[in-house]
Amino acid sequence: MQGYRIAIILGLAAATIAPASARSAIDDALAGADDTVGAVAKPDYLECVPYARQLSGIQIFGDAHTWWSQAQGRYAIGHTPRIGAVMAMEPYANSQLGHVATVSKVIDSRTILVSHANWSPIEGSRGRIEKNVTVLDVSARNDWSEVRVWYAPIHNLGNTHWPVSGFIYNARPNSGPAGGQDPTLQRLDDVSATPEAPKKRKKGRRSDPIGEIIAGLY
Repeated sequence: MQGYRIAIILGLAAATIAPASARSAIDDALAGADDTVGAVAKPDYLECVPYARQLSGIQIFGDAHTWWSQAQGRYAIGHTPRIGAVMAMEPYANSQLGHVATVSKVIDSRTILVSHANWSPIEGSRGRIEKNVTVLDVSARNDWSEVRVWYAPIHNLGNTHWPVSGFIYNARPNSGPAGGQDPTLQRLDDVSATPEAPKKRKKGRRSDPIGEIIAGLY
C-alpha cells in the first residue's frame, strides 16, 4: 500500500514538472527564431572607383588618384562641374588613394550634388553609397580646386578642404563636356535619393557661400 502511494506521488510530481520543462524549451526556440526575423544582410563593400565608373560611363581603372593623369588625352577635362562629370580628388590627409565622385546636379557656381561610394561611414560601415550629397567649392578663385564634402556622421559638410585636380567629362579630348544626349544623364536619373541640404541661410544676406562659411552658417 505504501509503495502504491509513493508511485502516485511520483506520477503527480512528473506531471507537474514536465509541462514547465516543455514550455521552457519552446520559449527558447521562439526566442532564437525572433532573433533572425527580418534580418537583412549588409550590402557588400564598394569602392569609389567602380561606382564612379558605373554612373559616369568613363572607362578608367585603377586607384582614384590615377584617374586625372589617366584621363589626359583620353577624355575631356576641365575645372567646371557638369552633370555626369567625375570630380577627381587628390590624396590628402587620411585619403591616401584619392577619391572620385560623380556630379549629379549643379546648384550654383559653388555648390553641387554628387553621388559616390566609400566616403562617409554609415551605420558604422565603410564602403557604402551616398546619393545626391552636397559638395561646396571653397577655393579662393572659385575654380573648384578645394572643396568641402558632406559627411554623414555629423549631418553637415566636413571641415576639411579637400584638394581637387578637376573634372573628367565623358567626352573626347578638347570637345568640352558631354551634351544632353550623353547616356550618363539617364543613369543619373536613377539616382533619386533626397539630397542632404546644407543649413538654411539667414535672410538678408547675399548668396555668398564663402562669406557664410566665415560667418559659421555651414
